[in-house]
Amino acid sequence: MSATGRNDLDEEAELSDAWVAGEPRTGRTPRADGEAARSARARGEALVRGEASLRDQVPGRDEEPRARRLRPLVAESWRRSVRARVSPDGAARVELDEDELAASREAHPLAGAMPVIRELMGAYATDGEHLLAVCDAAGRMLWVEGHPGTLREAGRMNFVAGARWSEAAAGTNAPGTALAVDRPVQVVAAEHFRRPVRAWTCAAAPVHDPRSGRVLGAVDITGGKGLAHPHSLGFVQAVARAAESQLALLGPAPEPGRLRLSALGRDEAVLSVGGRGLRLSRRHSEILVVLAHRPEGVGGDELLTLLYEDESVTPVTLRAELSRLRALLGPDVLGSRPYRLAGVVDADFATVDRRLASGAVAAAAGEYAGPLLPASAAPGVVRLRDRLADRLRAALVDRGDPGLLADWAYSAWGEDDVVVWRALCEAVPASRLPPVRARLDSLEAELSAGATGLQRPGPHTRA
Repeated sequence: MSATGRNDLDEEAELSDAWVAGEPRTGRTPRADGEAARSARARGEALVRGEASLRDQVPGRDEEPRARRLRPLVAESWRRSVRARVSPDGAARVELDEDELAASREAHPLAGAMPVIRELMGAYATDGEHLLAVCDAAGRMLWVEGHPGTLREAGRMNFVAGARWSEAAAGTNAPGTALAVDRPVQVVAAEHFRRPVRAWTCAAAPVHDPRSGRVLGAVDITGGKGLAHPHSLGFVQAVARAAESQLALLGPAPEPGRLRLSALGRDEAVLSVGGRGLRLSRRHSEILVVLAHRPEGVGGDELLTLLYEDESVTPVTLRAELSRLRALLGPDVLGSRPYRLAGVVDADFATVDRRLASGAVAAAAGEYAGPLLPASAAPGVVRLRDRLADRLRAALVDRGDPGLLADWAYSAWGEDDVVVWRALCEAVPASRLPPVRARLDSLEAELSAGATGLQRPGPHTRA
């Protein structure tokens, strides 16, 4: 299949569309029939509320089994796309002009890995009439290179440098979804949420900071039907690992004994000790976050109240957890009486806090990879998480920078944040206002009507 050709996969795309699936295949389209379009929209909303499954949205035609089955990863991505109010017929938005794009490329850590990425992917992309693309953690394309003809075709759907392809902004697509789930992803033709993208196939893998584990962006290969092969996913994953290895070589050697704790945007924190990364359990993650925030140490009774909602939990339970953590880290890392971490601890959430205190809002936003241990209900962690998110959110609104506001608004934690969407409406140029205004109107309508199935309550969903 060529990048612009139409064949049976296009028909499959129509059959698997959450808005039009289930409609009789007649000469008229659902969009041409108001009642049918409203019916399809209602089914899409039922899908998001959990009252229907994606399988229910697709006609039961035995001769087209692929159209009746979506992989669970794709089905969940479609649900997130609907919740984010992505239009199936929309187009990606170009948010960076030439000067902004040049500045973003120069400042981004992945610039150091681009020679390796081009060496591994450049000839393959050009010879196969594909594209290599690299985006930042917010889904903005920083580099899109490859076959000239394919570049022209991709430009028609704004798959260009400077455009935002995060899942919350552009629906299911390999780089955006890879960032959303933090794992390699391949999206084939009809699996794309948006119709204009369904002639394409793409595979992408996230690239992480080799020391902190923070997601820096994603590397992607995009083209036609020829990419619809498992080898494409393995190839792009290998390129991402090579890029991480290159970044590790370029960076300074880790200081012996220095601890680096990464807990933003992840349920299980990663502790780096002398270049060695340890993925911690959820409870150990909570303990490390609390102790990193309190370098002077915390007594056993206070630590118990900071970690457990249930007041019936005994000190014996806490001591058992601390004993297991000490066995994992070593006695020289975790001290007692009071409980504390030895040496200097670089915690990502503390870095964001320091940058906010110094007025470096853009740097703080760049370091913020998501809420602090988002699944944690430990009282001490919840207070830290809400305080940090509220401070950063307020600083972004006060700064009024459209790029920074958009990064928050199109993130998983900011998609229902009415205050930020209002600020974004005031900050964006008139040419970019309509889709932002439409999203805000939808959010405000839901707030005025009360909580709905499309709105996921969260700490930032407030007027």
